[in-house]
Amino acid sequence: MEILIVGTGYVGLVTGASFAEMGYKVTCLDQNLEKIEQLKCGQIPIYEPQLEEIIKRNVAAKRLLFTTNYKEGVERATICILAVDTPVGKDGAADLKSITAASISLAEHMNGYKVIINKSTAPIGTVHYIQKTIRDHLEKRAVTFGFDVVANPEFLKEGSAVADFMRPDRVIIGCESEKAAEIMRELYKPFMLSFERLYFMDIASAELTKYAANAMLATRISFMNWLAELCEKSGADISCVRKGIGSDKRIGFAFLWAGAGFGGSCFPKDLKALQAIGKSHDLSTSMIDSVIAVNERQKELLFEKIETYFQDRGGLKGKTIGILGLSFKPDTDDIREAPALVLIEKLLKAKANLQLFDPVAMPNAKKILPKSDELSFCDDALSVAKGADALVLVTEWKEFRLLDFESILTLMKGKLFLDGRNQYAPIEMAKRGFDYISIGRAPVFSALEQEFPWITTKELSVDA
Repeated sequence: MEILIVGTGYVGLVTGASFAEMGYKVTCLDQNLEKIEQLKCGQIPIYEPQLEEIIKRNVAAKRLLFTTNYKEGVERATICILAVDTPVGKDGAADLKSITAASISLAEHMNGYKVIINKSTAPIGTVHYIQKTIRDHLEKRAVTFGFDVVANPEFLKEGSAVADFMRPDRVIIGCESEKAAEIMRELYKPFMLSFERLYFMDIASAELTKYAANAMLATRISFMNWLAELCEKSGADISCVRKGIGSDKRIGFAFLWAGAGFGGSCFPKDLKALQAIGKSHDLSTSMIDSVIAVNERQKELLFEKIETYFQDRGGLKGKTIGILGLSFKPDTDDIREAPALVLIEKLLKAKANLQLFDPVAMPNAKKILPKSDELSFCDDALSVAKGADALVLVTEWKEFRLLDFESILTLMKGKLFLDGRNQYAPIEMAKRGFDYISIGRAPVFSALEQEFPWITTKELSVDA
């Protein structure tokens, strides 16, 4: 069976490449001609581990094609997958314009039975909306073709999306037709050789599951960030609290890190969409409101900590701040809703000078950050440290785990290290000579060794 993917964004490319890697013939369609031509030449518009080599390999094997032509894509395909953007509208609800346009285009070129799979994150009722849209346009063509529309939400984590797709922990399928169910079983069969992870359910439940999963994960993050602030005010240590609650098997350790807040294309957008869904059903959204509010507050916390530190040190104006990490998380170049952007905006308003470095996200950052004499991009962490009054770790890239702290401190003008991801052991950082501030833990200062000479670096380790 041949597959058509409508949309060559993050979800579309990973989905298309992964199906092709399993041996299916896949056509990825997008109306952006420039993007399609770049993809044909092997130029991948996003950074995702393993994705580029998989695409190049399957293009060479002629299993993966790219086109702007709906007619040739739809006519060949048995399965058509919608992976188009559903941005947040002014009212917070998902904007379905792209889904509408794609559904109409599919209907205009259908030549027989098709299974239409919606992978775009969209509210409850979207599958039935797609069904009606296609049915109405088939009637306008005065043709009758059987088709089924299936809800099949994606659960891909940026930075490990290919691995998530190839080895899914679950595949959610919402459908009303046994014929479509059998085709879906066949489609995902290569991914289920070790054990069955297909979960069939009604369409509404499948559509809601995507939002529910992201909201649950976001809630854990915001709860830990709220606890972190409580720890700072009460004298507790969020790293200890994390171990204490995470060791409870009912809770577990995943998504229990305090930090600078979450960003990206999914959590913020999906929370707002879930708010709108709840309100449309006259349901209180106070819990979701709180998750969003805590996260917005958390994104401002790094600036507040820097501002407080420099209050008695001449203020932020003219100070040089080095920022390590711009993407919203490691292993991606995605800077959408990234905490670093909030910090950069506030520091520029405070008239600070900024030195920035990220392993892969700087091209995207350069596109949206203002051109300013106070802002410069660096080649590595040591360049960021040169002449800096403070360093801020915002994104926990692996290459930042074992920084050359001795050289960094020598290059710096000041000695503040603000750790927005709690990557390092506080006392160890103080013994190295830094004034170290993190999230949900008491700050420690470089004079600590004099106060506690019995504590040796050998006894200390980075909190895992």
